[in-house]
Amino acid sequence: MNEIADRVRVIESLVLSDDWYLLKKTVFDFRRADGRWQRQQRETYDRGNGATVLLYQRATRRIVLTRQFRFPAYVNGHHGMLIEAPAGLLDEATPEQRIRAEIEEETGYRIGNVHKIFEAFMSPGSVTEKLFFFIAEYDAASKVGNGGGLEDEGEDIEVIELSFDEAMAMFHRGDIVDAKTIMLLQYAALHLFAKDSSR
Repeated sequence: MNEIADRVRVIESLVLSDDWYLLKKTVFDFRRADGRWQRQQRETYDRGNGATVLLYQRATRRIVLTRQFRFPAYVNGHHGMLIEAPAGLLDEATPEQRIRAEIEEETGYRIGNVHKIFEAFMSPGSVTEKLFFFIAEYDAASKVGNGGGLEDEGEDIEVIELSFDEAMAMFHRGDIVDAKTIMLLQYAALHLFAKDSSR
């Protein structure tokens, strides 16, 4: 789809906010499929790319998730305490480096071997972020700390170890509503914990 660059002409770009992350308003012309040019404008929120991981034990059918307060979910009518897979922004690290660091910061597990399964744009209508999805096996010997996140970044994270079946029940009840976590649970159901599971 390299030819798409010939269909986009940026007219102007205005920075609306550069406080926490970068919010821009861009006016551009887009050449439609029938050849006509149409003037459009979009706001894009650039917070960088990120990575997320599902920690799992195949033999015991257990996984590790986290629970933390998410203000945007709170102001949208949710109680705000979201159950999630560990995740974080890359901040100039490779996805593999970042997710290993996030695992230890958030859960207290030190994992050397992580396996990338796919990439996805999570909200492409307005957010530039691409998320790299990983899985990684853990065991009791991997536990080197308590986790909980970084206090100076406002993190106050609870570590939750539970059975995969319980996690799927929580998803079906609506207790797990985080998109990246749901995607990882669905992957696990198909590839990790199915009766004839294989990567």
